[in-house]
Amino acid sequence: MTNPQPLLVFERAARAYGASVAVAGVDCAIAAGSFVALVGASGSGKSTLLKMVNALVEPTGGRVLFSGEDVTRLAPARLRRRVGYVFQGIGLFPHMNVAQNIAIGPRLTGEKTTPERIADLLRLVELEPGLASRMPDELSGGQRQRVGVARALASAPELLLMDEPFGALDPVTRDALGRKVRELHERLGLTTVMVTHDMAEALLLADRVLVMDQGKLVADTTPRALLAGEGGPVAQRLVAVPRGQAERLAAMERSA
Repeated sequence: MTNPQPLLVFERAARAYGASVAVAGVDCAIAAGSFVALVGASGSGKSTLLKMVNALVEPTGGRVLFSGEDVTRLAPARLRRRVGYVFQGIGLFPHMNVAQNIAIGPRLTGEKTTPERIADLLRLVELEPGLASRMPDELSGGQRQRVGVARALASAPELLLMDEPFGALDPVTRDALGRKVRELHERLGLTTVMVTHDMAEALLLADRVLVMDQGKLVADTTPRALLAGEGGPVAQRLVAVPRGQAERLAAMERSA
């Protein structure tokens, strides 16, 4: 059995802001159908690397290939139709209702999203179609983030990018939405790349974990390998946080 062809390739991808280097020459290939978590401490370069994929940030060195094409040479509307993006902090337009927010991506490429399609997308993220006429400030944080996911899926993208998508949510909502995103990844046959600072979330949701530190990719492995102690010292420092929390909780249960 042959491995799937890479959908996304970073070739010495780099980004500098003057003397400050955000991403320092990353080489990596991501196969179609993968669910990849990109983790690291704040300032490690993970969000900058993600934004290079849909050309929100242009490399100052190297390149990013999507289906074999340099993303900086693709028409932005064409690229963003094929790449769904879930923003950190949700990013819904406050002056637009839910339906208008969901339809904004297809509209930019001259396509109309029917009310039936809006209803289907809302059901897909487990929201009532009746919410289509609501304004964002009438929704809970979890509902707004589900609308953000529906918006990212509106153009039937090949690739879904998620930048700290659950960071502002309470733990129960965060867990439920994470499970839903993983389910949608499987059901829709997506390739998903998710930036998170939460290693437990990465271990539970992803098939593959990329660890960044100071702009460099320092580990590229599976959740199982990370739990077995592999991946190097930076990765293991991140794994130690949820592992330590689980051990402390187990000790509390034993002493209760």
